Amino acid sequence: MNLQSWMIPEHLAPGDAKSLEGDWAGMELHRITSAEDPFFEMAFGALCAEFGDAGEMEQASVIARRLQWLPEQLINGASMQYALQLVTHAGEFVAVRDHTVIILESEPRAVVHLSHNLVAPEWRRSGIAGWMRALPVATAMDSLQSLRLPITSPITLIGEMEHFDPTRSATLVRLTAYEKAGFKMVDPSRVSYLQPDFRDPSEIDLSSGPQPLPLTLMLRRIGREAEDFVGGAEILHGVKALYKMYASEFRAADMHQVYESLKAYPASRDRIPLKPPTS
Repeated sequence: MNLQSWMIPEHLAPGDAKSLEGDWAGMELHRITSAEDPFFEMAFGALCAEFGDAGEMEQASVIARRLQWLPEQLINGASMQYALQLVTHAGEFVAVRDHTVIILESEPRAVVHLSHNLVAPEWRRSGIAGWMRALPVATAMDSLQSLRLPITSPITLIGEMEHFDPTRSATLVRLTAYEKAGFKMVDPSRVSYLQPDFRDPSEIDLSSGPQPLPLTLMLRRIGREAEDFVGGAEILHGVKALYKMYASEFRAADMHQVYESLKAYPASRDRIPLKPPTS
């Protein structure tokens, strides 16, 4: 199998076992820690080229600031650790992903915001995507250890995805991949999630104000992947963690609408169905 040291089988999602079958000799993982890192341009450039035109990629200055976050330093009551991770083979781009571990001061559980995951066309269907989906688990455990919390603390990976539309092939491919891996969708009829407006503040001010983006939430609850329901309190905690991350950089006025949306969330004791992402 030629697994690399960063390839941890128990971190794979339930549907990603085929990633164990690949030949991974020569695969290198680069954990980028600053905008001055020699691999930053390759990693950020690939993400920007793929997601920038759709307004789904933050500015380079935002990413540079996030790379300075340390889990031991609380920001408005939350520990945050941002990870930008690049995989190369013989110096060539293979895949890149970024994510943020958020641990609220009030509760010892890790929420991992899955930002982007991109695999080079020639490496798709090779199994590398499964390893990229596994990387956030190790980052979450690193954050828990930095805060001297048990690594057995609950860990939830959360992805924000477009609503299912069978006419949009790119969306269908992404949702199908997450479904095969074992991620589940929070019933959008019960939870109307809004992502804050990513536009530059000057552009927001020139328009009719912030325009949050309606998205669905994809979950992988480590060790609880088979469960078909999630409690209202857990969902609210997860979304509040995401909004803590965004609020650390966005203007309060641009966060107001998304915070207001929390008032319509299910009650703490409610059970919200978890569905296949393409349902």
